[in-house]
Amino acid sequence: MLPPTIAWVDGAVALVDQTALPDLRVVTVTTVDELVDAIRRLVVRGAPALGVAGALGVALATRTAAGPELEAAAAQLAAARPTAVNLAVGVRRALAAAAEGPDAVLAVALAVLDEDVAGCRAIGARGAALLTELCGPGPLRLHTHCNAGALACVEWGTALGVVRSLHEAGRVSCVVAGETRPLLQGSRITAVELAEMGVAHRVVVDGAGPSIIARGLVDAVVVGADRVAANGDVANKIGTYPLALAAARAGIPFVVAAPESTLDPDTADGADIEIEERATEEVLVVGGARTAPAESSAWNPAFDVTPADLVTAVVTERRIWRPPT
Repeated sequence: MLPPTIAWVDGAVALVDQTALPDLRVVTVTTVDELVDAIRRLVVRGAPALGVAGALGVALATRTAAGPELEAAAAQLAAARPTAVNLAVGVRRALAAAAEGPDAVLAVALAVLDEDVAGCRAIGARGAALLTELCGPGPLRLHTHCNAGALACVEWGTALGVVRSLHEAGRVSCVVAGETRPLLQGSRITAVELAEMGVAHRVVVDGAGPSIIARGLVDAVVVGADRVAANGDVANKIGTYPLALAAARAGIPFVVAAPESTLDPDTADGADIEIEERATEEVLVVGGARTAPAESSAWNPAFDVTPADLVTAVVTERRIWRPPT
């Protein structure tokens, strides 16, 4: 079994280092600067896990800072990655308890962690029931993208939490996992989780995903989300939008699994979501070797936006939302 993705251990934050996967390594951070660096380097990633990291980061900060210094540390944490709304939500929740002292902040942060565990299990059960309703009772062939599993949360997962729940009921035939260029979260992380679960799976290059769907080899697409706008537009890992287009053309469900904290009523639609641009070297350098001419540059958006009209349903721990209702 995989250890918890993120935990509070003896006054520090313990993280499964997701840059090292599929090799398992746990790192410990003791300062806000170290945690911000870990967030930016994707040592910890995944919207739900980032929410917990934000809250625990404020708990770390209260050990050495108060007043304006604490607020500055909280702002630094919240800004570490701009697209996933959960990070800022976790920071705000923990910071709201600062007047009551460090122990109160830590209690809130640990509550955020516990809520993620319970919420993901609820998402898994609700999403499994929805896919049974939409696709029938037979074993399902599912397509997912990036990693929205236990390693993107504290444990269990959102999109892969749905897969886990279906798998426990004997209702998964195969999972297709997009490799998720350029950092390969699908092949390095999702495949690790699927193997650990004992789920039959195939890794495909991102460009093959829509074609696999068009050939009738997939019954439903289930993905996570980093932010869901008020109108139902969904920001998720780059490469999600083409899968939604293919699912719509093929007439199969495109389901988003995410906690309520990912739903952002203050963001009107996808056009208002800030898309994180990451270093061009992630695209142009592979295994330490440059793969394009020195004169070449790159675009490296970490996310794309799937319009609400392509989303069959958003499944949270509380409800099933069918945009644009």
